[in-house]
Parts: sequence; C-alpha cells; structure tokens
Amino acid sequence: MLWSVATFGVYLAAMVAIGLWAYRRTVSQSDFVLGGRQLNSWVAGLSANASDFSGWLLLGLPGAVYVSGLGEAWIAVGLACGFAGSWILLAPRLRVYTQRVTDARTGGDSDSLTLSSFLENRFDDPTRLLRGVSAVLIIVFYFFYVASGLVAMAALFDQVFGLDPAPAIGIGVGIVVLYTVLGGFLAVSFTDVVQAAMMWLALLIVPVLAITALGGFGGLTDGVAAKSDGLLSAVGGTSLDADLGQWVSTDTLGWVVIVSGLAWGLGYFGQPHILARYMGIRSAKDIPKAAAISVTWAVTAMALAVAVGFIGIAYFDTPLGNPEQVFPQLIEALSHPLVAGVLLAAILAAVMSTADSQLLVAASALTEDGYRAFVNRDADPKVLLWVSRVTVVAVALAAAAIALWGDASVMDLVGYAWAGFGAGFGPVLLLAVFWKRMTWAGALAGMIAGGATAIAWDVLDERVLGTGLYAMVPAVALSLVAIVVFNGLARPSRQMVEDFDRVEAEVKGAEV
Repeated sequence: MLWSVATFGVYLAAMVAIGLWAYRRTVSQSDFVLGGRQLNSWVAGLSANASDFSGWLLLGLPGAVYVSGLGEAWIAVGLACGFAGSWILLAPRLRVYTQRVTDARTGGDSDSLTLSSFLENRFDDPTRLLRGVSAVLIIVFYFFYVASGLVAMAALFDQVFGLDPAPAIGIGVGIVVLYTVLGGFLAVSFTDVVQAAMMWLALLIVPVLAITALGGFGGLTDGVAAKSDGLLSAVGGTSLDADLGQWVSTDTLGWVVIVSGLAWGLGYFGQPHILARYMGIRSAKDIPKAAAISVTWAVTAMALAVAVGFIGIAYFDTPLGNPEQVFPQLIEALSHPLVAGVLLAAILAAVMSTADSQLLVAASALTEDGYRAFVNRDADPKVLLWVSRVTVVAVALAAAAIALWGDASVMDLVGYAWAGFGAGFGPVLLLAVFWKRMTWAGALAGMIAGGATAIAWDVLDERVLGTGLYAMVPAVALSLVAIVVFNGLARPSRQMVEDFDRVEAEVKGAEV
C-alpha cells in the first residue's frame, strides 16, 4: 500500500501543479471555457481521447467483455467508427462555425463558447428556447456522467486503500475541482495529455504481462473457451450468472447485440466535452493531424481494453464478484507493488480526465447559457470567470450526491448519459453544419425528441417492449424524424444563409 500511496500522491501533485501553471494563463471567460482556442494538434487529439474514455475504458469495457464476451466488442467497433466520423465530418465545420456565426443581437461574429450559444446564433432563434433547453439537457446528463466517474473512483480507492465511498469520492472530487477551478480549459487539456499517456501505457503493459503468464495467445484462447464457447461468439448469447458463478447462455438476439453496440458510435456527434476540443483547436488546418493522433490512440486503446476483459476470464479461476474490477485485479495479481501503483494511478487518471472536462462544460452551461444569457448579459468578464469557478464546485457536489446515493454501475451511468447527449445533440449538430435550410423549429424538435426518448426508453423497453435495444437507436431515429417534420414551422433568415455559405467557403479553404 505504501507504494500506491506514494504513486498516487506524486500523480495528484502533478495535476495540481499543471492547474497552477494554467491559472496564470487564464484571465478571461474565453480562456476558462475554451483556452482562447489555442490547442495544438497533439493536445487537442489526446485531450479529446482522455476526456472521452474515462473509467469506462479501463473498468466498464473490460468488465462488459468479462461478463458477456466478444459480443460486447461491437461497442468498441461502433465507437471507433463514430470517433473517426466526428473528426472528419463535424470537427472542421464546428471549429469555424462556432467562431464565425453571426450573433444577431450584436451583428458581429459570435465566438460562441458553448454549444448552446452556438445553436442560438446558428438558427437566429427568436424564442431563445434552443439555448435554454440545450443548457438544461447538458446539466441534467452531466450530473449522471460525472457521477459515473465518481463511482469508478470510489471503487478504485476501495480496491487500493480500503476506503469507504464517501472519503474516496471526497478526495477525488477535491483534487479534480482544485485544478479545474484554477486553470479551466487549459488545465483540463494539458492534464488530459498526461492522463492519456498513462492510460494507454497501462492498457499495453497489463496484457503483455498477463499473456506471458498464460503461456501466450494459445493459452488465452484455451482459457476463455474452457469457461464457455459462447464467449468467443461475435453475436453474444452468453452472460456471467453471478449466483451460479459461471457463464450461461442467454436469449439475447444477435442483431440486438450488434446494432446496440454499433449505435454507441452515434454518440460522438453530440458529446459536449469532446466537441469542446474541436472548438478549442488552434485552426481547422490542425484538425487532420489531431484526428490521426486521436483515432489511432482510441482504436489501439479499445482493442487492448477488450483484450483485458478476455484475459480476466482466462486468468481468474473463480468469477469476480465485481466484473468492473477485472483490470485493477489483474494489475495487483501480475505486477510489483511499485509498478502496480503506477498502473492503478492510470485508472485514477482515466476517471479524472473525463470528470474534469464534464465539470467544466456543465459549469460553462450554467454560467454562459444561464447567468450571462438570461440574467446579466453585460456581466463583467472577471465576474463571469469567478461565477464559472463557483459553478464547477456546485456541479461536482451534486454529482457526488448521485454517486453516493445512487445504485448503478459505471457502464449503466455512462450508457445513459452517452445516449442522452448523442441523441439530444448529435443529429441537430450534424445537420446544423451541413443543411443550409435547417431552422430553429427543427433543431428544437430534434433536441427534445432525442433527449426525451433517451430518458424514457430504458423504462419503456424494460416494462413494455422487452427488446434489449440500446436507447441510442430509437432516440436518434426519432430525433431525425422530428427535425424533418417540424423544420418547416420556421424559415431560415438571410443572415443564416449568408453565414452558412461563408463558413462552407472557409472550411473548404482550410482543406486545400
């Protein structure tokens, strides 16, 4: 334990040091929310990864594979395709559009700092409902998303130090809030780079040690097959029965497994904490390099995480009581305490790298899209900066309450929030940058339909339909239908059309 305490202490001190460094460079609201749009390709790419994958990559995905086998790998396939698609289709246009779209209230470029402000300006929304509804969705879903990270954090501190959830979450929240409040977007982005490197190296080292201990890849596949042949089926049909302590066949339909897994990729078009990296990159010309870095990291990391799940099946003779602890259990079983401390710190890095980004976006929604938009539009920049810092603390406390008194796994919480953001914002944003004639009425209808379906689907499916289909599928479908059906209730203004043409020309110029 002494090695782990020392390792965790050094890591946490380094994160706070980066926060202090960024504090001196954070002097305005724009700096706090988007870092002055000065991220280079490496920082933007790796920060997008670290803010995305979180404890889900090191705990949730290996745990899901450990429980159900190869069928869960469709999630990784869907995410890889969706991540690449969002960098290619959405990133260049969103980077240019959020800075160039006209603010109808001032007549000049808006430099939209949040997705909510961008949507209001993009559609010249006279009702201001787009900004209000989108901000509410962001805040609600981030409570659950941040809570998922805190649940993972509590499990890690329990595994390593034997701490109860309350003090574990208190320590984790305290450190994350400290460096986020100090340095805002820059602190979050630069700590993400360190955390992304730690996560990837940990995912590489553990499989190498484990496969060596198992006698090579042959020993790995034999060990998995010995538990259940169905674990190697790409269409699922096998699940761990905790009561029996063994893997058993299920009646899950193969097409549901595949479609639900691939549908996770649709979520990338609507995740505010990831899209903030697209908005904060230095220039649209830096995006191709950032995309190559980011997608390469993501694909290799997810492949290694899937391998960890299979390794756990083969390595442990007795099924684990908590499948989401397969990665930390392997770390402690395979490595020296000093190495284990470093690798376990990588799990903490994964959790913190997403929690900080989500706290920042949620706080920005409350400040920019709540206080500034509806209470005090002419607020002093220094006042806005401190309001943002206070709201980071408020959101963190609310998420901590959900983590402490809720009853859901990391995978469940992430899946719920991922579907909410993906369906609530994904179709709207994608069409907003590609469809010139889209209006605020269509955008609002799509946002409400997608978000509401994501919220209601699990209960409806469990009690009535019984399909087992991931909420993202029906929610995205209904969002698209709502956009098309209601779009005609409003008309695009001349300014909207001019903005679209101007942005399109600038994006094409950056691609040359």
